[in-house]
Amino acid sequence: MSIAKGDKLPEGKLLKLGANGPEEVAAADLAQGLVAIFAVPGAYTPTCTNAHMPSFVKSAGNFRDKGVSRLVCITVNDPFVAGKWAADTGATDAGIEVLADADGSFTKALGMNIQGAGWINGRSKRYAMLVNDGTIEELQVEEAPSACSVSSGESLLELV
Repeated sequence: MSIAKGDKLPEGKLLKLGANGPEEVAAADLAQGLVAIFAVPGAYTPTCTNAHMPSFVKSAGNFRDKGVSRLVCITVNDPFVAGKWAADTGATDAGIEVLADADGSFTKALGMNIQGAGWINGRSKRYAMLVNDGTIEELQVEEAPSACSVSSGESLLELV
């Protein structure tokens, strides 16, 4: 079953690329204050790189102006790919944390996993949500992995 507005974020572990390699990030850390979280099916894929991430990079300052304390992107990739993609897309410079769900377990706990041929750990549906102190206040899920309209930075910003 998929998460919905009013639900609490599930427990789980994500990874970020630190100075000395991968570092764990508890999902509970994402439950503090007002946080914008968005997920992409995969780093370096066309829609993720050319539309979804740029929409948040462009809107990052506006989110902060509206009181959003953190912007977080989750991708079912390893932390090395996620870290490099963050740097290549300007996410790092914009203050967007790109976290890897390397085994897809957090994405599965959210009920946002999708499967495809050749995907060992699956991928994530494309979505964006506002989480306030651990409770999902807004959730926008795309109908198809290649779409980026309701989950874009601009669309989520309108809901803050």
